Amino acid sequence: MAGNNSYTIVEYFGGDDGYRCGYCKNEKGNFSHGMWSHTMTVQDYQDLIDRGWRRSGKYVYKPIMNKTCCPQYTIRCHALNFQPSRSHKKILKKISKFLSKGELPTGQGDGEPMDSMCEEAGPREPTKVCLSEVECPAITEIQKEVADSKPADSETSRKDPASVSDGRSAATTPKPGIGADPSRPPCRKAKDLRKERRLQKEQMRQQAGGVSSLVTPTPATPTQTNQPKPLEDFISELLPDSPLHRLEVRLVPVSFEDPQFMASYEQSAALYARYQMTVHGDAPSECNESEFRRFLCDSPLEAESSPDGPEMGYGSFHQQYWLDGRIVAVGVIDILPTCVSSVYLYYHPDFASLSLGSYSALREIAFTRQLQKQSSKLSYYYLGFYIHSCPKMRYKGQYQPSDLLCPETYVWVPIERCIPHLESARYARFNQDPDAGDARVLKDVGRALVLYRRTVMPYAAYSRKRKGSSDETEVEQYAGLVGQVCAERILLYRA
Repeated sequence: MAGNNSYTIVEYFGGDDGYRCGYCKNEKGNFSHGMWSHTMTVQDYQDLIDRGWRRSGKYVYKPIMNKTCCPQYTIRCHALNFQPSRSHKKILKKISKFLSKGELPTGQGDGEPMDSMCEEAGPREPTKVCLSEVECPAITEIQKEVADSKPADSETSRKDPASVSDGRSAATTPKPGIGADPSRPPCRKAKDLRKERRLQKEQMRQQAGGVSSLVTPTPATPTQTNQPKPLEDFISELLPDSPLHRLEVRLVPVSFEDPQFMASYEQSAALYARYQMTVHGDAPSECNESEFRRFLCDSPLEAESSPDGPEMGYGSFHQQYWLDGRIVAVGVIDILPTCVSSVYLYYHPDFASLSLGSYSALREIAFTRQLQKQSSKLSYYYLGFYIHSCPKMRYKGQYQPSDLLCPETYVWVPIERCIPHLESARYARFNQDPDAGDARVLKDVGRALVLYRRTVMPYAAYSRKRKGSSDETEVEQYAGLVGQVCAERILLYRA
């Protein structure tokens, strides 16, 4: 983890003014506290999101739950115990069908892009600097290339069993009266053979210095009878051995010093612009390269590593989905000490019917499970905010088992116990112990750390230096929101 010389430095902005809600469109109904983070350790951000905070670029905000029009509850999924639902399995099959046969389903998919929406962030973000026009030359030819790569006689290939790249061959009808040949080895299921071949290929790629298997779920060991099949099995079984289209998932750190990140930067920014304009109706000036950089590339998180942590370390990453050599989707994630936190997803609009929002969430859950094998504490997948008052955002509750964060005591409560309370009121306290409170509240504000004139000091010392200072109420509010652990570790900047 970060050394003793690493600090988190924030400027607290308060949360008195209402602004437009991105969910119910109330012009002045959305209220949140906000901080600008100059730099932040991954442990501090882990502690903050466990108190209801969330980041948008370098801006960190916390909804005022009992005041805002659409209360936003932090939700996390227990990745190790996750089991895909029937709808999740259908999405995986839909992806498999497209990869093997090149058939895009009709319709617009599930409409489940992982947030955050731009409107979620508070009004104190820096003024946006926009360009007047955005071009997307790296993306416009994707659909054409996909169409060109289809066989000339696609109808024939669908009918010919030998051309279907799922490892199956035409069955031979046994002769009447003749049973299994005892001299031959017992028959094995085709899916088991495919899994074995895929594992062998993956091992050969690793030995040859190929793409790390960290971003491609490896097939799980055979499960016992009557045990539910793990997510990894569903993902690996449905990826054909010889597909018409090839899908590759690459994890790249969000760093302008990383060659792989920079090699794909322009294509990724162009895809973001196209997604925002088509799906969210943004003007070109609202999603140009500088906005892309501010929103999804500028992260306050310091890249860190730990002997007992994941191989790639902690910090902010882009999980890129490459189809036939082009990026078609990017999941922005933060890898933290105990979780993978989903930040945003954007994708090529031509592939909206593939339900890439749900597919990327399933891949990120599988990725979390892989990281847990390297770091035992890292076992949760955070989906951002669950908003029960907005029906379109309730889909996050389908990733079970999951918990919601109590907005008053900051303890995790299973979502099935929270739903009845949210059905009767938009705002609810989930912890039903009337005597329970915030166990991490900072009672002595004087212990909160302040950065003043490049010197770190407790607020008590700062207030003595600044006699007659009138910011005690603001500091008390800040300390209450971040809690004892963060207030005694995060530096509150004072000019």
